[in-house]
Amino acid sequence: MKIRTIIVDDEPHAIEVIGNYLRKFTEIELVATCGDAIQAFQLLQQKQVDLMFLDIKMPGLTGTELLRNLKNPPKVIFTTAYMEYAVEGFELDAVDYLLKPVSFDRFIRAIDKVFKQHQIKTNVSISAQAPLADKNIFLYLKVDRKMIKLNVEEILWVESLKDYIKVVTRDRTMLSKQKISVLEELLPADKFVRIHRSFIIPVDKIASYYSHCVEIGDREIPIGRNYKMDLQRKLTFRQ
Repeated sequence: MKIRTIIVDDEPHAIEVIGNYLRKFTEIELVATCGDAIQAFQLLQQKQVDLMFLDIKMPGLTGTELLRNLKNPPKVIFTTAYMEYAVEGFELDAVDYLLKPVSFDRFIRAIDKVFKQHQIKTNVSISAQAPLADKNIFLYLKVDRKMIKLNVEEILWVESLKDYIKVVTRDRTMLSKQKISVLEELLPADKFVRIHRSFIIPVDKIASYYSHCVEIGDREIPIGRNYKMDLQRKLTFRQ
């Protein structure tokens, strides 16, 4: 299931920045934005929300006052221009505290914490595949200051997010600070293909193939114009 998320901030530009960041993650659904805490309080009585990006200093009701008045609050990431509110934010069991202006690098680290707490599962169902000759090809992925051992057979797709990559498997999503081209060199070339400047996929996980995209589970992944021939060669070779 997707992480249902709202943004609460009295600054339209701040909402726009966080919203644009969130749209890079298919695991997250932005269900609403609120211009003040009172509007957010009313919305939270009506909708199920898993994650809230919450400004602290807002007119009327502050973000921390809103949080204290919620019986069953969602996970919260505070966003504010004022460092002095950090202690109060963490006392309220916030996932993270982002200081404005929020950089994409810092945002990704906060989202990674959310993924870990939710033990996120991607919303794809993959039909059983014929076993490959070698099911034990591993690589190590640097995730949040530690190296994670990953069987390449688990990978559904790899997506580039500027200086980061997002590696999606059947049962988790991992973020690692490295270029997609670096991982491309490490993955076995007979099993993986780059189909877009931002995407690498395992050939055996392709459920459907169109001129403009492939389907893996229920996810459509675009095919870049410069990568079509390489994909066609890989598919022809495997027939």
